[in-house]
Amino acid sequence: MEVIVLAGGLGTRLQGVIGEAPKCMAPVNGKPFLAYIFEYLTRQKCVRVILSLGYKHQVVLDWLAHQDLPFVVDSVIEHEPLGTGGGIRLAMEQAVADNVVVLNGDTMFDVQLSEMMADHLAHHAGTTLALKKMYHFDRYGVVNIGATGVVASFEEKKFREEGLINGGVYIIDQRFLHAKHLPHKFSFEKDYLEAFADEHKYYGHISEGYFIDIGIPEDYERAQTDFKNIFG
Repeated sequence: MEVIVLAGGLGTRLQGVIGEAPKCMAPVNGKPFLAYIFEYLTRQKCVRVILSLGYKHQVVLDWLAHQDLPFVVDSVIEHEPLGTGGGIRLAMEQAVADNVVVLNGDTMFDVQLSEMMADHLAHHAGTTLALKKMYHFDRYGVVNIGATGVVASFEEKKFREEGLINGGVYIIDQRFLHAKHLPHKFSFEKDYLEAFADEHKYYGHISEGYFIDIGIPEDYERAQTDFKNIFG
């Protein structure tokens, strides 16, 4: 299992809390958030990680040089902003597998990746999205799926009593992505997921696993408490 971790984010909304560190290096109980991502991937029996880096990438590489990990870690550097889609495609140039897991370096979603991969392959999906059921929220858009799990549509952010959100974990058949001939810089969400949803090649994998996105200070602070219980 090859996994791309998108770890090039600036973390603008967290700068008042973590300073100028890359968002994936935000400390949680004395360890960078990325260390917990790696612990999760160890549990998922990942064999190779491709880190997609950008902002202050040397900080991440210096930390990585002192880690003893059970999987191979390679990295690509995004020297100019390529959008979420361009960054994923750049990292995919290093991937060997046809179907590659992609996740965000500032989000923890405890998805069982082997189960998600089985669903992805069974559906012959272009992309499978890990979805999380949420209640009383306005921070996320929602993903609507049909009875078979096929993604029907995406809806913008607004307050909702409940809904399925995109948890930021994907399995992408890179052959399907490359066939779209998208520009050098593009949004994965807008220009790929939303633009081609009507082809019915995207599927949702609903997971009840723990989910947190540390993009805002309130959730970053919550991670300090939650991770004591999850990671001991």
